[in-house]
Amino acid sequence: MSAQDSPHASGSPHRPHQEPSSNGVNPLRRTSDRIEAWWSGFLLAVLLIGLPVGSVSAGLAAYGSAMRTVEAQAAERHQVSARLTSDPGAAGSGAADEKQRVQVSWTGADGRQRTGTALVALDKSAGSTVPIWVDREETVQEPPMSSESAQATGWLVGAMTAVGGYVGLVAARSGMRLALDRSRYARWDAEWDLVEPVWSSRFRR
Repeated sequence: MSAQDSPHASGSPHRPHQEPSSNGVNPLRRTSDRIEAWWSGFLLAVLLIGLPVGSVSAGLAAYGSAMRTVEAQAAERHQVSARLTSDPGAAGSGAADEKQRVQVSWTGADGRQRTGTALVALDKSAGSTVPIWVDREETVQEPPMSSESAQATGWLVGAMTAVGGYVGLVAARSGMRLALDRSRYARWDAEWDLVEPVWSSRFRR
């Protein structure tokens, strides 16, 4: 064999070659590295698949619940015309308020005269007629929830779920990374405690 073909022809010592594992796994990869990679992959799958599904499901559930409230309130409440028995401007102290709660009266479904308080605009005066909402017991109520409000509730809950889920995933990844880094630092400190005396003895010679 010629000198050119010799593995030592370059003058450098022969170094054993580290063959890669048959399954493609890097033998120098630490267990903590594999755990971190697995955890990051899992969180990524949750982010891409689980978070959209969870957000849409939460939004639809909130929308369905709100729509049931809309239907229930629409069935229980009805609108009647009421007459103001007092002046809104004199009923309260806040002239800057857009509405003021004042005394009103109306005729119930049974023909009897009813009284109560309702929020009315400040430009109204005593004797004016305003629409109000009452329930089956002829008690003044707020207007029933609209379908638009139900849709807004669904969108809001879905968006909040998405934001909260994303923040939770980021916190989970950061927490795992912090725990793994603490473990790595602890192992490095332990290994250095073993190696440092050997290195120090070389300089003391």
